[in-house]
Amino acid sequence: MNISPVLVADRYAATRGATAPQPGTGGNVIGRALGDFAQTLAAGERASIGAMTGAADPHALVQALAQTELAVETAVTIRNKVVEAYQEILRMPV
Repeated sequence: MNISPVLVADRYAATRGATAPQPGTGGNVIGRALGDFAQTLAAGERASIGAMTGAADPHALVQALAQTELAVETAVTIRNKVVEAYQEILRMPV
């Protein structure tokens, strides 16, 4: 079987566009996740302040705090997985 380098380069160039990331479709997933996390924490803080001043419904406070708790638990879980992966990389023999 004879494979021409020109043929390989042409095939690669033809399929390269299919594997390239599309703009606006998840290019900044981590940035959006961090923004959502910050918005969730801010909503929890606003609900807490509203409950202390008597301007917020107790049901809304409980719901906001539950969402905040879930967001913090998710962030901690992700952090733990990243640390675990880093430690696993450090244990790899060179």
